[in-house]
Amino acid sequence: MRDQAAAIRSRELSPVDVVEHYLERIDRLGDQVGAYVTVTADLARDQAKAAEQAVMAGDGSPLLGVPVPIKDLNMVKGVRTTLGSAAYDDFTAFGDDNVVAFLREAGTILLGKTNTPEFGLPCYTENAVAPPARTPWDVERSAGGSSGGAAAAVAAGLAPAAHGSDGGGSIRIPASVCGLFGIKPTRGRISHGPFVPDLVGLATHGPITRTVRDAALLLDVMAGNAPGDMYRAAPPEGTFLEAADRAPGRLRVGRSAVPPVPGAEVHPDCLAAYEAASELLAELGHEVEDIDPPWNGELMPHFETLWAAMATLTPVPPEREERLRPLTRWLRERGRTISAYQLLHAQATLQAAVRRGLPVLEGYDVILHPTLAQPPVPIGYFEDADPAENFERQKRFTPFTSVYNVTGQPAVNVPLHWTDGGLPIGVMLVGRASDEATLIALSAQLEEARPWADRRPPIWD
Repeated sequence: MRDQAAAIRSRELSPVDVVEHYLERIDRLGDQVGAYVTVTADLARDQAKAAEQAVMAGDGSPLLGVPVPIKDLNMVKGVRTTLGSAAYDDFTAFGDDNVVAFLREAGTILLGKTNTPEFGLPCYTENAVAPPARTPWDVERSAGGSSGGAAAAVAAGLAPAAHGSDGGGSIRIPASVCGLFGIKPTRGRISHGPFVPDLVGLATHGPITRTVRDAALLLDVMAGNAPGDMYRAAPPEGTFLEAADRAPGRLRVGRSAVPPVPGAEVHPDCLAAYEAASELLAELGHEVEDIDPPWNGELMPHFETLWAAMATLTPVPPEREERLRPLTRWLRERGRTISAYQLLHAQATLQAAVRRGLPVLEGYDVILHPTLAQPPVPIGYFEDADPAENFERQKRFTPFTSVYNVTGQPAVNVPLHWTDGGLPIGVMLVGRASDEATLIALSAQLEEARPWADRRPPIWD
């Protein structure tokens, strides 16, 4: 992505040619990996022509002419926005989300809206409006979710980078199963407005890319606040891209592979990735030590209460309720039975746990976990079960991610490991609040030591 931006600014590449390259690949491979819900080919071509003129006029926008698709949970004015649901299959957005406006201002081009599960609720991307999102490393397996289409697009070469969002792991999960780098920023780093409320602060936008520096630049562009935002992160020192060029120094790294979800077991391949990352960190001079996890399975019911309540926030006309997926209906039914006391009690309990647990984590510069407890799962693995078992399987698949949506800390997936069968397995690094810079500097050091960007999935040609 950065190379494309530089080549466009120097007039070595034409935005028009770049867009045509990606549109051709989307037309050929898009449905095979389920990357897009809507492709905005005509709009992309118009924006590319305008970008070409802007280049000639000396426009210095940081991502001028670079395609960056938007996850289909977010509004882009005048563009179909389904929220991954047949209940919204004919909805056209009436405005831009703030993060979309920030990306417009940076000069990006919209190739389309990437695939997402219904209302972004599950950790996999299978819905009624597009083909399932599949990891290009094995198209029989899921690309994860809820930013599954975004990760599939980048991993399959259908976009140079993508916008994602993360409320319980939805950037880190698909980045792991698609062999990509993804950042969940600190709560309040990126505006969540103006249309979607940020009441509990679980969800945030973030970048999904092939390289650390691409993600850092995209985060620089996406970061910002607007009136009405409930949360704001402390500003960084310098840019995130500059952080990628700084040596991280000797860091104290705490690590744990004990899942804070009852019944979850970490697969040997995920443990192998975790151990290999630990060894690499030690080789690079960092102090790595085991820690006792500050949180356990007692918190999960309270997170579930928030998740079910959040599922009720998207309005659905009564005559369209029958179009919803079984899991969505199940979650919304649970959410409607939650009392004000239960909701506030869940939030208060989680906040108290964060206050108890954060001092433990504050003793370390970075925390290391497996990103997921299992390798990429087959398409249909979750959907084959009834909603209650579906949700249990999701919890056991993703036991490490959601706690850091509760704490609001920044976290990244680093694609350091592939199985003997060629499946990517990521590891998660977690930083102190508002300290994405340390995560980025460390991730860049890991990338230099074990480069991954030149790896190509079988579907690539």
